Amino acid sequence: MALNPFALGRGLARRGDSYMLLVGMTGVKMGDRLVQVGCAHGGRLGAVASRVGLSGQAVAVVPDEGSAARARKGAAQAGALVEVEIGPPTRLPLADQAFDVAVVDDTGGLVGAAPPADRLAVARELQRVLRPGGRVVLIGAAPRAGLSALLTRAPAHPPFVASEEARTTLMSTFRAVRTLAEREGLVFVEGIKPR
Repeated sequence: MALNPFALGRGLARRGDSYMLLVGMTGVKMGDRLVQVGCAHGGRLGAVASRVGLSGQAVAVVPDEGSAARARKGAAQAGALVEVEIGPPTRLPLADQAFDVAVVDDTGGLVGAAPPADRLAVARELQRVLRPGGRVVLIGAAPRAGLSALLTRAPAHPPFVASEEARTTLMSTFRAVRTLAEREGLVFVEGIKPR
């Protein structure tokens, strides 16, 4: 059986682009100072953190050692330098106005499973560590749709990031809050810190 080099190339390109949407939605670029809160998937962290290059900085704040191990592994696989801190998202162990972009990985429910008062505390902490004009991007699971929703028992409420509650929580401290996209099973919500 002969291999089709064009089909093989498309397969490799698809595999290599598995985080292209994520990287595009976060808008992280060379030289940025990035903080990611939570790490449900180390590969996602590595893909985004690798964009800051040597002139930028990437820090991951995670709640426990299991998440820290995922973050370190994802960073190593992507060849990214990432400082990993263990701490609660309600009290980030970071300096005021130290970051350009904050990414919150809520695909594991880190923020969504917290009580509303803690969600507000997370939003205030993100606002504190971002520079004026800095951006926060929440990433969460999209609600199931179509045949998948019919065949599986769907939760009574949409996942946190896909809910109006996520936008309302961000609006307490950020402006220009909007849903950027809902694709590939993920929802991206962005807010801008006032200047």
